[in-house]
Amino acid sequence: MKVGNGDLGPKPLKFTMPTYLIHFAQFHMEFRLPELDSLAILEAVELRYDPAAYSNDSPFMLVEIPNDDDARKLVKRSILVKHIVRLWAESPTLEDILETIKDARELHAPYLKSSFKFIVAAFGYTIELDEQISRIERFSFLPFEGPIDLKNPDVTFAYYEDYGKPSAQEGAVREANKPKRVFFGVLLASGNRGVVTTYDLKKRKYLGTTSMDAELSLVMANQALVRLGSFVLDPFVGTGSFLMTCAHFGAFTMGADIDGRQIRGKDRRNIQSNAVQYGLTGRVLDNVVCDLAHHPWRIQPVWDAIVCDPPYGVRAGAKKIGNNPKIKPPPTVLKSNGEPRYPQTVPYEMNDVIVDLIDFAATFLVPGGRLVYWLPTVTDEYVPEDVPIHPKFKLVANSEQNFGKWARRLITMEKLRGDEELVGVDLERGAEPATAVPAHSKFRTKYFECVRGVENL
Repeated sequence: MKVGNGDLGPKPLKFTMPTYLIHFAQFHMEFRLPELDSLAILEAVELRYDPAAYSNDSPFMLVEIPNDDDARKLVKRSILVKHIVRLWAESPTLEDILETIKDARELHAPYLKSSFKFIVAAFGYTIELDEQISRIERFSFLPFEGPIDLKNPDVTFAYYEDYGKPSAQEGAVREANKPKRVFFGVLLASGNRGVVTTYDLKKRKYLGTTSMDAELSLVMANQALVRLGSFVLDPFVGTGSFLMTCAHFGAFTMGADIDGRQIRGKDRRNIQSNAVQYGLTGRVLDNVVCDLAHHPWRIQPVWDAIVCDPPYGVRAGAKKIGNNPKIKPPPTVLKSNGEPRYPQTVPYEMNDVIVDLIDFAATFLVPGGRLVYWLPTVTDEYVPEDVPIHPKFKLVANSEQNFGKWARRLITMEKLRGDEELVGVDLERGAEPATAVPAHSKFRTKYFECVRGVENL
């Protein structure tokens, strides 16, 4: 498979382009590659790496990219990348690194007169300050004549040691002189992790019980390929977390929800007040009260992305418009002729929610548009075939966030683009899971029977 310039998945390493070191954050490990692949497409950067060499247990990965400018573009809005480094050398030991770069004059030449500094870091071991200084001094043979500048250097050299994830036998004790591998190179750019603080829920004025945390909301915007001028819909908008993060990247966003109370908010705190807080009033357009089947949208492809967290039926019960003969509306919500002032609602089973969501996206997403949504599952029951498929979509990514007995999976699907991709496709068939009873079916019942008491739902 391929990535960059519209293709999905990584190209195999051929070592025909410069090699770079990606330094990931050691959080949300299953989401790191899907975000990186999405950013390569978004920024039209050719990216090659060996998927087999990637490990959730390490923050380091080697990639090939055509040049430094493309490397900077690739990570400039990444949430899960800390740094990207133009690699000078990789080796099992520091001594090997020093030997490799000692006479590499073509590497030294651009920086002979530049101001510089060194950073030293490790994974799986804490390098104390005196040890860091000792390692930096080992590079004193480099022929740099420029001044040391710790605040604003022309170039930053990065040295990393990877000790791997500690095993149960090793505990936290490591031998400082025995990393599994070491890296050295020029630090080119940092990711965009600082924006997580901007949208931190602790600082947000209007919240609800289902507000999505900032880090994952931003990752979802990246996986949805949200960019300047995109039109993005959240059909289960709640308190509007995804509207804010997608608008941050330049999208025009709208939301919908069957529960108008969350949209309206309380005491002048609502979705629009959050848009004011973040300076996004020109991009967070509006919200409507509707469900997936009863909505005001013209029947045509219009949305570039649909980003959402469907209600699981636990903290926020899933409902849709419908008549429930067992429940008689109270007189206060009836008109004089006996008809209800507001549409009645009925429970909405999780499997039906997901199937209807994908069918909705198949109609309203533009070709090449992405659907990014959360799918809750019971961990022991889940199989990959549970994820509903649709003839107009291809599955791009399926990443798990595990909470023990239950998990939620971030599903990214892309609508097929044109006639060539749709050859032989039965366009009349809707979304359907390959399994008869998927793990997310009747999730509310399973949750309270099997996993009740698990936090973070």
